[in-house]
Amino acid sequence: MNAHLLPTGSPYFSVPETQLPERHTLSVLVDNEPGILARVVGLFSARGYNIDSLTVSETEHDRGLSRITVVTVATPKVLTQIKLQLARLVPVHKVHDLTAEGASLERELALIKVGGTGEPRSEALRLADAFRAQIVDATTESFVFEVTGKPSKIDSFIALMAPLGLIEVVRTGLAAISRGPKGM
Repeated sequence: MNAHLLPTGSPYFSVPETQLPERHTLSVLVDNEPGILARVVGLFSARGYNIDSLTVSETEHDRGLSRITVVTVATPKVLTQIKLQLARLVPVHKVHDLTAEGASLERELALIKVGGTGEPRSEALRLADAFRAQIVDATTESFVFEVTGKPSKIDSFIALMAPLGLIEVVRTGLAAISRGPKGM
């Protein structure tokens, strides 16, 4: 960090712009009301920030609260701007950077359709068993597997299914929560 003087003579500090973007998971507690998701997404869109994953669900029905989980890749400077701008939105109660706060759990669900017969079909079943994937639909020509876990686990399963007849993939997006006794 370098100290500089403003024309007024007061010091300010600059942070080098060479910091690399990092993946962060943000958990945002909001009022469950129409338009809040559009406002959050609009905040990202208007400023050119990308959203890698987005999940939303009502989490406290009696209090009318929902949790939005956003995964984004940004430099530390941009990430600070994102968190401050999110916190300023009126129906937002709390913004937590689960990545920066340390220990958190992240899970995702995927439905993966694989077609094939003969040996590729048998191999798909063996791999599904190794990944603890559940068969949620089966025909004589295809399977639909349900896989839950870390995104890297799902990525690995999809990569292994590709040469065996991968047809289609649907993913829910990331759900995340901090570890320990404290909540949002």
